[in-house]
Amino acid sequence: MLGLAAVLHTSALAFAALKWCGVIYLFYMAWQALRERGALAVDARLDARSGRRVIVTGFLINILNPKLSIFFLAFLPQFIAADESHALLRMLELSGAFMAMTFAVFVVYGLFAASARDRIVTRPKVMIWLRRAFAGGFAALGAKLAFAER
Repeated sequence: MLGLAAVLHTSALAFAALKWCGVIYLFYMAWQALRERGALAVDARLDARSGRRVIVTGFLINILNPKLSIFFLAFLPQFIAADESHALLRMLELSGAFMAMTFAVFVVYGLFAASARDRIVTRPKVMIWLRRAFAGGFAALGAKLAFAER
Protein backbone atom coordinates (compact mmCIF):
# COMPACT_ATOMS: atom_id res chain seq x y z
CA MET A 1 0.00 0.00 0.00
CA LEU A 2 2.77 2.43 0.83
CA GLY A 3 4.34 1.90 -2.58
CA LEU A 4 1.05 2.53 -4.36
CA ALA A 5 0.42 5.63 -2.25
CA ALA A 6 3.88 6.96 -3.13
CA VAL A 7 3.32 6.36 -6.85
CA LEU A 8 -0.09 8.03 -6.77
CA HIS A 9 1.30 10.96 -4.79
CA THR A 10 4.18 11.58 -7.20
CA SER A 11 2.50 10.71 -10.52
CA ALA A 12 -0.39 12.91 -11.56
CA LEU A 13 -1.10 10.60 -14.51
CA ALA A 14 -1.37 7.49 -12.31
CA PHE A 15 -3.61 9.35 -9.87
CA ALA A 16 -5.85 10.61 -12.69
CA ALA A 17 -6.08 7.14 -14.24
CA LEU A 18 -7.05 5.52 -10.95
CA LYS A 19 -9.45 8.37 -10.17
CA TRP A 20 -11.28 8.02 -13.51
CA CYS A 21 -11.42 4.24 -13.15
CA GLY A 22 -13.11 4.83 -9.79
CA VAL A 23 -15.53 7.35 -11.31
CA ILE A 24 -16.48 4.93 -14.10
CA TYR A 25 -16.92 2.09 -11.61
CA LEU A 26 -19.17 4.18 -9.33
CA PHE A 27 -21.34 5.26 -12.26
CA TYR A 28 -21.50 1.62 -13.41
CA MET A 29 -22.65 0.61 -9.91
CA ALA A 30 -25.32 3.34 -10.02
CA TRP A 31 -26.52 2.12 -13.43
CA GLN A 32 -26.63 -1.50 -12.22
CA ALA A 33 -28.63 -0.50 -9.15
CA LEU A 34 -31.18 1.33 -11.32
CA ARG A 35 -31.36 -1.49 -13.88
CA GLU A 36 -31.97 -4.25 -11.34
CA ARG A 37 -35.59 -5.34 -11.34
CA GLY A 38 -35.70 -8.67 -9.54
CA ALA A 39 -36.44 -9.21 -5.90
CA LEU A 40 -33.59 -8.99 -3.46
CA ALA A 41 -32.51 -12.52 -2.69
CA VAL A 42 -31.95 -13.05 1.00
CA ASP A 43 -30.61 -16.45 1.94
CA ALA A 44 -32.58 -17.69 4.93
CA ARG A 45 -30.25 -20.54 5.87
CA LEU A 46 -28.11 -20.08 8.93
CA ASP A 47 -24.35 -19.78 8.73
CA ALA A 48 -22.65 -23.04 9.63
CA ARG A 49 -19.89 -21.35 11.67
CA SER A 50 -19.59 -22.35 15.28
CA GLY A 51 -20.21 -19.88 18.08
CA ARG A 52 -16.55 -20.08 19.06
CA ARG A 53 -15.43 -19.13 15.56
CA VAL A 54 -17.82 -16.17 15.47
CA ILE A 55 -16.49 -14.94 18.82
CA VAL A 56 -12.84 -15.34 17.74
CA THR A 57 -13.53 -13.53 14.46
CA GLY A 58 -15.31 -10.69 16.27
CA PHE A 59 -12.50 -10.42 18.80
CA LEU A 60 -9.84 -10.28 16.08
CA ILE A 61 -11.75 -7.67 14.08
CA ASN A 62 -12.07 -5.46 17.14
CA ILE A 63 -8.56 -5.94 18.49
CA LEU A 64 -7.06 -5.11 15.07
CA ASN A 65 -9.27 -2.04 14.63
CA PRO A 66 -7.00 0.99 15.05
CA LYS A 67 -9.89 3.25 16.12
CA LEU A 68 -10.44 1.16 19.25
CA SER A 69 -6.74 1.21 20.11
CA ILE A 70 -6.66 4.98 19.76
CA PHE A 71 -9.80 5.28 21.88
CA PHE A 72 -8.50 3.09 24.69
CA LEU A 73 -4.97 4.50 24.68
CA ALA A 74 -5.64 8.19 24.01
CA PHE A 75 -9.18 9.02 25.13
CA LEU A 76 -9.97 6.90 28.19
CA PRO A 77 -6.81 7.79 30.18
CA GLN A 78 -7.98 11.42 30.26
CA PHE A 79 -10.66 10.33 32.73
CA ILE A 80 -8.19 8.89 35.20
CA ALA A 81 -6.77 11.29 37.76
CA ALA A 82 -2.99 11.68 37.79
CA ASP A 83 -2.87 10.80 41.49
CA GLU A 84 -5.15 7.74 41.12
CA SER A 85 -3.80 4.97 43.36
CA HIS A 86 -5.27 2.14 41.28
CA ALA A 87 -5.02 3.51 37.73
CA LEU A 88 -5.13 0.07 36.08
CA LEU A 89 -8.27 -0.89 37.99
CA ARG A 90 -9.93 2.40 37.03
CA MET A 91 -8.94 1.88 33.37
CA LEU A 92 -10.44 -1.63 33.46
CA GLU A 93 -13.66 -0.21 34.95
CA LEU A 94 -13.94 2.43 32.23
CA SER A 95 -13.13 -0.13 29.53
CA GLY A 96 -15.73 -2.53 30.91
CA ALA A 97 -18.38 0.21 30.94
CA PHE A 98 -17.52 1.08 27.34
CA MET A 99 -17.73 -2.55 26.25
CA ALA A 100 -21.07 -3.07 28.04
CA MET A 101 -22.58 0.00 26.39
CA THR A 102 -21.24 -1.06 22.99
CA PHE A 103 -22.70 -4.53 23.45
CA ALA A 104 -26.10 -3.07 24.35
CA VAL A 105 -26.08 -0.79 21.30
CA PHE A 106 -25.14 -3.66 18.97
CA VAL A 107 -27.89 -5.85 20.42
CA VAL A 108 -30.42 -3.08 19.74
CA TYR A 109 -29.03 -2.66 16.19
CA GLY A 110 -29.33 -6.40 15.59
CA LEU A 111 -32.88 -6.59 16.88
CA PHE A 112 -33.92 -3.57 14.83
CA ALA A 113 -32.29 -4.95 11.68
CA ALA A 114 -33.96 -8.33 12.14
CA SER A 115 -37.39 -6.76 12.60
CA ALA A 116 -36.99 -4.29 9.73
CA ARG A 117 -35.52 -6.78 7.25
CA ASP A 118 -38.75 -8.55 6.34
CA ARG A 119 -40.69 -5.30 6.14
CA ILE A 120 -38.18 -3.87 3.68
CA VAL A 121 -37.29 -6.90 1.57
CA THR A 122 -40.87 -8.07 0.95
CA ARG A 123 -42.22 -4.70 -0.25
CA PRO A 124 -41.47 -3.99 -3.92
CA LYS A 125 -42.04 -0.22 -3.65
CA VAL A 126 -39.62 0.05 -0.74
CA MET A 127 -37.05 -1.96 -2.69
CA ILE A 128 -37.44 0.34 -5.72
CA TRP A 129 -36.78 3.42 -3.58
CA LEU A 130 -33.93 1.67 -1.80
CA ARG A 131 -32.31 0.86 -5.15
CA ARG A 132 -32.83 4.45 -6.29
CA ALA A 133 -31.20 5.70 -3.09
CA PHE A 134 -28.21 3.41 -3.62
CA ALA A 135 -27.95 4.50 -7.27
CA GLY A 136 -28.10 8.15 -6.22
CA GLY A 137 -25.43 7.57 -3.60
CA PHE A 138 -23.11 5.85 -6.07
CA ALA A 139 -23.69 8.60 -8.65
CA ALA A 140 -23.07 11.34 -6.08
CA LEU A 141 -19.83 9.68 -4.95
CA GLY A 142 -18.77 9.31 -8.58
CA ALA A 143 -19.49 12.98 -9.28
CA LYS A 144 -17.62 14.06 -6.15
CA LEU A 145 -14.64 11.94 -7.16
CA ALA A 146 -14.75 13.30 -10.72
CA PHE A 147 -14.43 16.87 -9.44
CA ALA A 148 -11.85 16.06 -6.75
CA GLU A 149 -8.50 17.79 -7.17
CA ARG A 150 -6.35 15.42 -5.10
